[in-house]
Amino acid sequence: MTNENKITETTPETTDEATETSGSGDENVTLVTDVTPTANEGVTTDEPESFPREYVEKLRKEAADNRAKAKAAEALQHEVFGLRVAALGKLHDASDMPFDPALLEDPDKLAQAVDELVTRKPYLARQVVAGSIGQGAAPATPSVSLIDALRG
Repeated sequence: MTNENKITETTPETTDEATETSGSGDENVTLVTDVTPTANEGVTTDEPESFPREYVEKLRKEAADNRAKAKAAEALQHEVFGLRVAALGKLHDASDMPFDPALLEDPDKLAQAVDELVTRKPYLARQVVAGSIGQGAAPATPSVSLIDALRG
């Protein structure tokens, strides 16, 4: 029987442990030891790092205010986009045009995008009624009245 001592280290990607195997004959004993140094090795701190409560509350309030401002700005962007699409007068409903903030900066690109949408989906275009359809105001014709016929 021979004594073999074999130390196998694994790569850090798979595990941070080293395995030592020693065997004598049919018996194998596996010892697992941790070989990774801790992140704070050699650093002694008695107190954890923290910030004053007032400062943290101030930061949280500031972040909440910024979120509220961002939501309001986004709502205004959507409203301006809808108004600009409606001002073009090419769509029946301005909300049919999907919102794109890049189109807010260039009115020509917005008009092109609306034209492209109308080309792909012509049923979204504004429909204008033209010509006489037999309803509404009639052309001015002399009226016939019975009194005018009796008088003369």
